[in-house]
Amino acid sequence: MARKKENKTGLSISEMRSLINKKAGITVAHDLTEENPTQVKDWIPTGSRWLDSIIARGKLSGIPVGKITEIAGLESTGKSFMAAMVAGNAQKMGIDVVYFDSESALDPDFLEGAGCDVEKLIYVQAQSVEFVLENIEQLLSINNNRMLFIWDSLALTPAIGDIEGDFNPQSSMALKARVLAKGMSKLLISIADSQSTLLVLNQLKTNITRNVSETMTTPYVTPGGKALIYAYSLRIWLTGRKAKASFIEDEHGFRIGSEVKVRLEKSRFGTAGRQCAFKILWGGQVGIQDEQSWLEAIRGSSSLKNSGAWYRLDMADGTEVKFQKAGWVDKLQDPKFRQRVMDIMDEEVILKFEKRQGKAEDFYDVDKETEKSTDS
Repeated sequence: MARKKENKTGLSISEMRSLINKKAGITVAHDLTEENPTQVKDWIPTGSRWLDSIIARGKLSGIPVGKITEIAGLESTGKSFMAAMVAGNAQKMGIDVVYFDSESALDPDFLEGAGCDVEKLIYVQAQSVEFVLENIEQLLSINNNRMLFIWDSLALTPAIGDIEGDFNPQSSMALKARVLAKGMSKLLISIADSQSTLLVLNQLKTNITRNVSETMTTPYVTPGGKALIYAYSLRIWLTGRKAKASFIEDEHGFRIGSEVKVRLEKSRFGTAGRQCAFKILWGGQVGIQDEQSWLEAIRGSSSLKNSGAWYRLDMADGTEVKFQKAGWVDKLQDPKFRQRVMDIMDEEVILKFEKRQGKAEDFYDVDKETEKSTDS
Protein backbone atom coordinates (compact mmCIF):
# COMPACT_ATOMS: atom_id res chain seq x y z
CA MET A 1 0.00 0.00 0.00
CA ALA A 2 1.47 3.33 -1.05
CA ARG A 3 2.20 5.80 1.74
CA LYS A 4 -0.07 8.82 1.66
CA LYS A 5 1.82 12.04 1.05
CA GLU A 6 1.40 14.76 3.63
CA ASN A 7 0.06 18.07 2.46
CA LYS A 8 2.82 20.66 2.38
CA THR A 9 2.37 24.34 2.98
CA GLY A 10 4.72 27.22 2.34
CA LEU A 11 6.40 28.40 5.56
CA SER A 12 7.73 31.87 6.10
CA ILE A 13 11.30 32.45 7.31
CA SER A 14 9.92 33.37 10.73
CA GLU A 15 7.86 30.19 10.92
CA MET A 16 10.82 28.02 9.94
CA ARG A 17 12.95 29.73 12.56
CA SER A 18 10.30 29.04 15.22
CA LEU A 19 10.07 25.40 14.10
CA ILE A 20 13.82 24.89 14.50
CA ASN A 21 13.86 26.53 17.93
CA LYS A 22 10.94 24.37 19.05
CA LYS A 23 12.78 21.26 17.88
CA ALA A 24 15.97 22.31 19.75
CA GLY A 25 14.14 23.36 22.91
CA ILE A 26 16.23 26.53 23.06
CA THR A 27 16.85 29.47 20.75
CA VAL A 28 19.40 28.35 18.16
CA ALA A 29 17.91 29.93 15.01
CA HIS A 30 18.47 33.69 15.09
CA ASP A 31 17.52 36.69 13.01
CA LEU A 32 20.88 38.16 12.03
CA THR A 33 19.31 41.60 11.62
CA GLU A 34 18.58 41.59 15.36
CA GLU A 35 20.71 40.83 18.42
CA ASN A 36 22.39 37.44 18.05
CA PRO A 37 25.25 35.46 19.66
CA THR A 38 27.50 35.60 16.60
CA GLN A 39 27.77 39.38 16.87
CA VAL A 40 30.55 40.81 19.04
CA LYS A 41 29.03 43.69 20.99
CA ASP A 42 31.80 44.20 23.54
CA TRP A 43 35.60 44.15 23.58
CA ILE A 44 37.93 43.91 26.58
CA PRO A 45 40.92 46.28 26.21
CA THR A 46 44.31 44.56 26.16
CA GLY A 47 46.20 47.45 27.74
CA SER A 48 47.79 48.43 24.41
CA ARG A 49 45.85 50.92 22.30
CA TRP A 50 47.98 50.05 19.28
CA LEU A 51 47.11 46.35 19.60
CA ASP A 52 43.42 47.18 20.14
CA SER A 53 43.55 49.19 16.90
CA ILE A 54 44.69 46.31 14.66
CA ILE A 55 42.49 43.42 15.90
CA ALA A 56 39.25 44.39 14.10
CA ARG A 57 38.72 46.24 10.84
CA GLY A 58 37.63 49.84 11.09
CA LYS A 59 37.31 50.09 14.87
CA LEU A 60 39.10 50.21 18.21
CA SER A 61 38.53 46.79 19.76
CA GLY A 62 40.38 44.33 22.03
CA ILE A 63 39.63 40.79 23.23
CA PRO A 64 36.20 39.82 21.78
CA VAL A 65 33.49 39.06 24.34
CA GLY A 66 31.61 35.84 23.55
CA LYS A 67 34.55 34.21 21.77
CA ILE A 68 37.67 32.11 22.45
CA THR A 69 41.02 33.90 22.14
CA GLU A 70 44.57 32.57 22.29
CA ILE A 71 47.60 34.53 23.46
CA ALA A 72 50.69 32.47 22.69
CA GLY A 73 54.28 33.53 23.03
CA LEU A 74 57.89 32.69 23.62
CA GLU A 75 59.20 32.60 27.17
CA SER A 76 59.22 35.92 29.06
CA THR A 77 57.25 37.84 26.44
CA GLY A 78 54.42 38.93 28.73
CA LYS A 79 51.66 36.34 28.22
CA SER A 80 50.60 36.19 31.86
CA PHE A 81 51.07 39.92 32.24
CA MET A 82 48.78 40.68 29.29
CA ALA A 83 46.21 38.23 30.69
CA ALA A 84 46.34 40.09 34.00
CA MET A 85 45.78 43.40 32.20
CA VAL A 86 42.78 41.91 30.38
CA ALA A 87 41.45 40.54 33.69
CA GLY A 88 41.67 43.95 35.35
CA ASN A 89 39.92 45.64 32.42
CA ALA A 90 37.21 42.95 32.41
CA GLN A 91 36.50 43.55 36.10
CA LYS A 92 36.05 47.26 35.38
CA MET A 93 33.39 46.24 32.83
CA GLY A 94 31.51 44.22 35.46
CA ILE A 95 32.71 40.84 34.14
CA ASP A 96 33.50 38.06 36.64
CA VAL A 97 37.02 36.64 36.25
CA VAL A 98 37.97 33.00 36.83
CA TYR A 99 41.72 32.36 36.54
CA PHE A 100 42.85 28.73 35.98
CA ASP A 101 46.57 28.44 36.75
CA SER A 102 48.39 25.22 35.89
CA GLU A 103 51.80 26.53 36.98
CA SER A 104 50.92 27.63 40.54
CA ALA A 105 52.99 30.73 39.89
CA LEU A 106 50.48 33.57 40.00
CA ASP A 107 51.51 36.36 42.35
CA PRO A 108 48.65 38.40 43.90
CA ASP A 109 50.89 41.50 43.98
CA PHE A 110 51.49 41.03 40.25
CA LEU A 111 47.74 40.92 39.62
CA GLU A 112 47.13 44.01 41.74
CA GLY A 113 49.91 45.84 39.91
CA ALA A 114 48.15 45.04 36.62
CA GLY A 115 44.90 46.56 37.90
CA CYS A 116 43.04 43.48 39.22
CA ASP A 117 40.84 43.38 42.30
CA VAL A 118 42.14 40.09 43.76
CA GLU A 119 39.29 39.90 46.29
CA LYS A 120 36.81 39.59 43.41
CA LEU A 121 38.94 37.26 41.29
CA ILE A 122 38.45 33.48 41.50
CA TYR A 123 41.80 31.67 41.42
CA VAL A 124 41.73 27.95 40.58
CA GLN A 125 44.62 25.52 40.31
CA ALA A 126 44.20 23.77 36.96
CA GLN A 127 44.50 20.10 37.95
CA SER A 128 43.82 18.71 34.49
CA VAL A 129 42.47 19.64 31.08
CA GLU A 130 39.23 17.81 31.84
CA PHE A 131 38.94 19.63 35.19
CA VAL A 132 39.23 23.05 33.52
CA LEU A 133 36.76 22.26 30.74
CA GLU A 134 34.19 20.70 33.08
CA ASN A 135 34.29 23.64 35.51
CA ILE A 136 33.89 26.15 32.69
CA GLU A 137 30.92 24.16 31.37
CA GLN A 138 29.29 24.00 34.82
CA LEU A 139 29.73 27.71 35.56
CA LEU A 140 28.30 28.62 32.16
CA SER A 141 25.22 26.49 32.84
CA ILE A 142 24.35 27.99 36.26
CA ASN A 143 25.67 31.57 36.24
CA ASN A 144 23.86 34.36 34.39
CA ASN A 145 26.73 36.82 34.84
CA ARG A 146 29.22 37.46 32.06
CA MET A 147 32.48 35.69 32.82
CA LEU A 148 36.08 35.81 31.64
CA PHE A 149 37.89 32.47 31.94
CA ILE A 150 41.68 32.71 31.75
CA TRP A 151 43.61 29.45 31.26
CA ASP A 152 47.30 29.86 32.12
CA SER A 153 48.61 27.82 30.49
CA LEU A 154 47.19 25.15 28.24
CA ALA A 155 50.64 23.80 27.38
CA LEU A 156 51.43 22.86 31.00
CA THR A 157 48.00 21.48 31.91
CA PRO A 158 48.03 17.65 31.79
CA ALA A 159 45.16 15.39 30.82
CA ILE A 160 43.92 12.90 33.43
CA GLY A 161 45.54 10.13 31.42
CA ASP A 162 48.87 11.93 31.68
CA ILE A 163 48.55 12.18 35.47
CA GLU A 164 47.57 8.56 35.97
CA GLY A 165 50.03 7.17 33.41
CA ASP A 166 53.79 6.84 33.33
CA PHE A 167 56.38 9.32 32.03
CA ASN A 168 56.61 7.72 28.60
CA PRO A 169 55.13 10.27 26.13
CA GLN A 170 54.23 7.48 23.69
CA SER A 171 51.70 6.02 26.14
CA SER A 172 49.43 9.07 25.97
CA MET A 173 50.24 10.50 22.55
CA ALA A 174 47.63 12.99 21.28
CA LEU A 175 45.43 12.35 24.34
CA LYS A 176 45.30 16.01 25.36
CA ALA A 177 44.61 17.08 21.77
CA ARG A 178 41.61 14.73 21.53
CA VAL A 179 40.19 15.94 24.86
CA LEU A 180 40.61 19.57 23.84
CA ALA A 181 39.02 19.04 20.43
CA LYS A 182 35.92 17.58 22.07
CA GLY A 183 35.85 20.10 24.92
CA MET A 184 36.18 23.22 22.80
CA SER A 185 33.45 22.09 20.43
CA LYS A 186 31.13 21.65 23.46
CA LEU A 187 31.91 25.10 24.88
CA LEU A 188 31.75 27.30 21.77
CA ILE A 189 27.98 27.83 21.69
CA SER A 190 27.65 28.15 25.48
CA ILE A 191 30.34 30.84 25.59
CA ALA A 192 28.66 32.78 22.79
CA ASP A 193 25.16 32.51 24.26
CA SER A 194 26.27 33.65 27.72
CA GLN A 195 28.43 36.47 26.34
CA SER A 196 31.36 35.07 28.29
CA THR A 197 34.97 34.89 27.13
CA LEU A 198 37.68 32.23 27.20
CA LEU A 199 41.27 33.48 27.04
CA VAL A 200 43.76 30.65 26.53
CA LEU A 201 47.47 31.24 27.17
CA ASN A 202 49.81 28.98 25.27
CA GLN A 203 53.46 28.54 24.37
CA LEU A 204 55.18 29.09 21.03
CA LYS A 205 57.50 26.21 20.21
CA THR A 206 59.89 25.80 17.31
CA ASN A 207 58.34 24.04 14.34
CA ILE A 208 60.93 21.29 13.87
CA THR A 209 59.16 19.92 10.75
CA ARG A 210 59.66 23.20 8.88
CA ASN A 211 62.13 23.27 6.01
CA VAL A 212 62.95 25.61 3.14
CA SER A 213 60.40 24.01 0.81
CA GLU A 214 57.51 24.58 3.22
CA THR A 215 56.90 28.22 2.40
CA MET A 216 53.39 28.31 3.84
CA THR A 217 54.31 27.18 7.38
CA THR A 218 55.37 29.35 10.29
CA PRO A 219 58.52 28.95 12.39
CA TYR A 220 56.36 28.23 15.46
CA VAL A 221 53.66 25.81 16.57
CA THR A 222 51.42 25.78 19.65
CA PRO A 223 50.69 22.71 21.84
CA GLY A 224 47.19 21.28 22.10
CA GLY A 225 46.48 19.97 18.63
CA LYS A 226 45.31 21.46 15.36
CA ALA A 227 41.60 21.45 16.24
CA LEU A 228 42.11 24.34 18.66
CA ILE A 229 43.10 26.67 15.83
CA TYR A 230 39.58 26.46 14.43
CA ALA A 231 37.96 27.19 17.80
CA TYR A 232 39.89 30.42 18.28
CA SER A 233 38.38 33.61 16.86
CA LEU A 234 41.57 35.53 17.64
CA ARG A 235 45.18 34.39 17.97
CA ILE A 236 47.80 36.82 19.28
CA TRP A 237 51.44 35.78 19.14
CA LEU A 238 54.11 37.45 21.26
CA THR A 239 57.80 37.33 20.45
CA GLY A 240 60.80 39.41 21.43
CA ARG A 241 64.46 39.96 20.82
CA LYS A 242 67.22 38.67 23.11
CA ALA A 243 69.49 41.60 22.30
CA LYS A 244 70.50 43.91 25.14
CA ALA A 245 68.88 46.84 23.34
CA SER A 246 65.47 45.19 23.73
CA PHE A 247 65.54 45.60 27.52
CA ILE A 248 64.50 48.64 29.55
CA GLU A 249 67.06 49.54 32.20
CA ASP A 250 66.85 51.84 35.21
CA GLU A 251 69.41 54.53 35.98
CA HIS A 252 71.73 51.91 37.53
CA GLY A 253 71.58 49.54 34.54
CA PHE A 254 69.24 46.97 36.10
CA ARG A 255 66.72 45.43 33.72
CA ILE A 256 63.16 46.41 34.60
CA GLY A 257 61.33 45.71 31.33
CA SER A 258 61.55 44.36 27.81
CA GLU A 259 60.34 44.92 24.27
CA VAL A 260 57.50 42.77 22.91
CA LYS A 261 56.63 42.24 19.26
CA VAL A 262 52.98 41.34 18.62
CA ARG A 263 51.58 39.60 15.55
CA LEU A 264 48.00 38.62 14.76
CA GLU A 265 48.19 35.01 13.66
CA LYS A 266 44.42 34.86 13.19
CA SER A 267 41.57 37.35 13.45
CA ARG A 268 38.02 36.72 12.31
CA PHE A 269 37.43 40.43 12.73
CA GLY A 270 40.37 41.74 10.74
CA THR A 271 43.40 40.36 8.94
CA ALA A 272 46.14 37.98 10.03
CA GLY A 273 49.70 39.24 9.79
CA ARG A 274 49.20 42.72 11.23
CA GLN A 275 51.74 43.70 13.84
CA CYS A 276 52.62 46.20 16.53
CA ALA A 277 55.20 46.52 19.30
CA PHE A 278 55.42 47.89 22.82
CA LYS A 279 57.51 47.56 25.97
CA ILE A 280 56.39 46.05 29.26
CA LEU A 281 57.66 46.88 32.75
CA TRP A 282 57.99 43.96 35.14
CA GLY A 283 60.71 45.05 37.58
CA GLY A 284 59.14 46.98 40.47
CA GLN A 285 56.55 48.95 38.50
CA VAL A 286 54.25 46.76 36.42
CA GLY A 287 52.60 47.93 33.21
CA ILE A 288 52.63 48.23 29.44
CA GLN A 289 54.39 51.34 28.20
CA ASP A 290 51.37 52.05 26.06
CA GLU A 291 51.77 55.77 25.46
CA GLN A 292 55.45 55.36 24.53
CA SER A 293 54.44 53.08 21.64
CA TRP A 294 52.11 55.65 20.10
CA LEU A 295 55.00 57.59 18.58
CA GLU A 296 56.02 54.53 16.57
CA ALA A 297 52.38 53.89 15.63
CA ILE A 298 52.03 57.31 13.96
CA ARG A 299 55.56 57.52 12.53
CA GLY A 300 54.28 57.14 8.96
CA SER A 301 51.84 60.05 9.23
CA SER A 302 52.42 63.14 7.08
CA SER A 303 51.41 65.17 10.15
CA LEU A 304 54.56 64.04 11.97
CA LYS A 305 57.96 65.25 10.78
CA ASN A 306 61.37 64.29 12.12
CA SER A 307 64.64 66.19 11.79
CA GLY A 308 67.50 64.87 13.88
CA ALA A 309 66.50 64.72 17.54
CA TRP A 310 63.43 66.91 17.01
CA TYR A 311 59.88 66.03 15.97
CA ARG A 312 57.14 68.37 14.77
CA LEU A 313 53.45 67.49 14.97
CA ASP A 314 50.86 69.39 12.94
CA MET A 315 47.86 70.22 15.11
CA ALA A 316 44.26 70.33 13.87
CA ASP A 317 44.14 74.14 14.21
CA GLY A 318 47.11 74.61 11.87
CA THR A 319 49.71 75.19 14.59
CA GLU A 320 52.80 73.05 15.10
CA VAL A 321 54.18 71.45 18.27
CA LYS A 322 57.89 70.75 18.51
CA PHE A 323 59.28 68.10 20.87
CA GLN A 324 62.02 65.52 21.39
CA LYS A 325 61.46 61.79 21.85
CA ALA A 326 62.46 62.00 25.51
CA GLY A 327 59.66 64.49 26.11
CA TRP A 328 56.96 62.53 24.26
CA VAL A 329 55.10 61.22 27.32
CA ASP A 330 55.19 64.62 28.99
CA LYS A 331 53.70 66.19 25.86
CA LEU A 332 50.85 63.68 25.99
CA GLN A 333 49.72 65.18 29.30
CA ASP A 334 48.40 68.12 27.27
CA PRO A 335 44.77 67.13 26.45
CA LYS A 336 44.81 68.81 23.01
CA PHE A 337 48.10 67.20 22.03
CA ARG A 338 46.93 63.80 23.33
CA GLN A 339 43.64 63.96 21.43
CA ARG A 340 45.46 64.95 18.25
CA VAL A 341 47.80 61.96 18.60
CA MET A 342 44.88 59.56 19.14
CA ASP A 343 43.06 60.99 16.12
CA ILE A 344 46.18 60.45 14.00
CA MET A 345 46.53 56.89 15.37
CA ASP A 346 42.97 56.12 14.36
CA GLU A 347 43.64 57.53 10.90
CA GLU A 348 46.99 55.78 10.37
CA VAL A 349 46.33 52.40 12.01
CA ILE A 350 42.57 51.88 11.65
CA LEU A 351 41.13 53.97 8.82
CA LYS A 352 44.01 53.79 6.31
CA PHE A 353 44.04 49.99 6.58
CA GLU A 354 40.26 49.88 6.16
CA LYS A 355 40.50 52.11 3.07
CA ARG A 356 43.64 50.29 1.78
CA GLN A 357 45.66 53.47 1.68
CA GLY A 358 49.44 53.63 1.86
CA LYS A 359 51.88 50.74 1.50
CA ALA A 360 50.67 47.28 2.45
CA GLU A 361 54.06 46.35 3.94
CA ASP A 362 53.58 49.08 6.55
CA PHE A 363 50.69 47.08 8.02
CA TYR A 364 51.97 43.51 7.78
CA ASP A 365 54.80 41.53 9.29
CA VAL A 366 56.81 40.23 6.36
CA ASP A 367 58.53 36.92 7.09
CA LYS A 368 61.98 37.46 5.57
CA GLU A 369 62.82 33.77 5.85
CA THR A 370 59.72 32.85 3.89
CA GLU A 371 60.57 35.48 1.27
CA LYS A 372 64.06 34.01 0.91
CA SER A 373 62.79 30.45 0.48
CA THR A 374 60.20 31.64 -2.04
CA ASP A 375 62.83 33.44 -4.11
CA SER A 376 65.07 30.41 -4.16
